[in-house]
Amino acid sequence: MNDLPFGFSSSNNDDGRDDNGQNPGGFDPNMLGQLFNQLGSMFSGMGSGMTPGSGSGPVNYDVAASMARQQIGNFTPMLEKESSAVADAVRLAEVWLDEQTTLPAGITTTAAWTPVDWLENTMPTWRTLCDPVAQQMAAGMTDGLPEEAKALAGPMLGMLGQMTGSMYGSQLGQGLGTLAKDVLTGTDIGLPLAPPTTGVLLPEAIARFSEGLDLPAQEIVVFLAAREAAHVRLFSHVPWLKQRVLATVEEYGRGIRIDFGGMQNLAEGIDPQQLFSDPSKLQELMGSAAAFEPQTTPEQQAALARLETLLALIEGWVETVVSNALSDRIPSTAALTETMRRRRATGGPAEQTFATLVGLDLRPRKLREAADLWTKLTEASDVTVRDSVWGHPDLLPDGDDLDSPAGFIDRMIGGDSSLDDAIAELERSLTDDDKGDDDKA
Repeated sequence: MNDLPFGFSSSNNDDGRDDNGQNPGGFDPNMLGQLFNQLGSMFSGMGSGMTPGSGSGPVNYDVAASMARQQIGNFTPMLEKESSAVADAVRLAEVWLDEQTTLPAGITTTAAWTPVDWLENTMPTWRTLCDPVAQQMAAGMTDGLPEEAKALAGPMLGMLGQMTGSMYGSQLGQGLGTLAKDVLTGTDIGLPLAPPTTGVLLPEAIARFSEGLDLPAQEIVVFLAAREAAHVRLFSHVPWLKQRVLATVEEYGRGIRIDFGGMQNLAEGIDPQQLFSDPSKLQELMGSAAAFEPQTTPEQQAALARLETLLALIEGWVETVVSNALSDRIPSTAALTETMRRRRATGGPAEQTFATLVGLDLRPRKLREAADLWTKLTEASDVTVRDSVWGHPDLLPDGDDLDSPAGFIDRMIGGDSSLDDAIAELERSLTDDDKGDDDKA
């Protein structure tokens, strides 16, 4: 009876060795011990991130948090005066915004965050954004191994999963550590990362941002507070918006397809037994896999186009509302608006880091066009008509509307009967479904 573990073969000798005492096709326990020892050294430096249970899932977030804290380094603790200054700036901005939008205030709590506060409070959202990409990477790494190597390394695939989770966690931690020191507000990269209804400013990053602007510090703080408050109004009172943004990012991530042909070619030149006798070969395979660029599929291109348009509409609306609310009150509003436009358009540290983490460029390429559309719609109608566009996702302009807004504005002012009919039909369908459920009850 063959009692050897699955994936290992025996020779004609009872002990599985040839006439010279070697085991060319079988399994040498000494090799397994060596493999575990060498893999253990590969994980050194990751600390508590490799404790049992910490690496479950596609990303080891313990490693990510540890690496991010190292990357952040020293930071200035927030004092009560910083928290009070943020609260005062938000309170003033909210009063001015009330005059320029029908959406009520969405902030119920204000906070002055350190980089570590930002890291800890935004991690749940990063899990949602990063898991789909990491799942594709992890699956691709194991799928890229030759079948013979998979069978031989069967007992090691669990450790391989831990290794890929730690690798991605390390990359994620380095990126988040950089991002935590650069973001100015809770919605600085266009995504609702902070807890709902919380208005956040990061005073230490704002101070660095202000150094080269030669503008009054108080004006900069109120301007950024108004942007944060406008973002939170939108995400708080347009109930489908946050989920739509995050779902589109997730859809993009789940569509990632990586060409592991290069790794396959590399693996074909390796004797599977080498994966046990020389663990550096396994590390070489994984390093090669991690270096491959994702393939862009048509589905991803469509998701990216939808996301870019949606982010441009959000940023354009925020810019329009904030400019209208502050331009007669804060002299530097125009200069700050242009600075923020350039910061987003050129891909500042936040956008570059996000592109590295999720493989997605978050720059709203049509920000100017979106702001122009919202401005023209406001001039042609009023803020009530403009803000009513957020009442249903089907009412939002698309990429073509941003390029040529006149048709969209005409539809909003004159009414679009086909769109009204479609919405009315949807409402009737939902009503009929509810009646059907009541009848069954």
